[in-house]
Amino acid sequence: MKISVQRDDFDVSSELKLLSKTPQVGALASFVGVVREVAMTLEHYPAMTENSIKKIVEDARARWQVMDCSVIHRYGALQPGDQIVLVAVASAHRGDAFAACEFIMDYLKTQAPFWKKEHRPGGGQWVEARASDDQAADRWQGPTRKKAG
Repeated sequence: MKISVQRDDFDVSSELKLLSKTPQVGALASFVGVVREVAMTLEHYPAMTENSIKKIVEDARARWQVMDCSVIHRYGALQPGDQIVLVAVASAHRGDAFAACEFIMDYLKTQAPFWKKEHRPGGGQWVEARASDDQAADRWQGPTRKKAG
């Protein structure tokens, strides 16, 4: 399991290769978030952020058969087109990989303490939490899926 909160960019291909080295891995699901049209600055509190991400990944591993996982989230000044986040999940089967990847991303948006400031021509503005992100995370509430085997 890799969790990294870093200023530097990441190489998606290299990260996926690392996850696929185990012969039992039959599926890799990944998500890469990219800065849209507005430059931004992401801030965080390192220990708090990394612990939050670790808990999110542990929750995913308790729900689905996750063999390995990589979560990389950038901070600092980012420009349109820059990668922000990578969530990659390795599993024996695609269903577990897809579900765990989506779960982790939904919870990163609502539970990981990042503060985002967008830089528009009129000045910078802190971005408020969105109700749609909370709704996406809320759909995972309820009974957890039991691991097979």
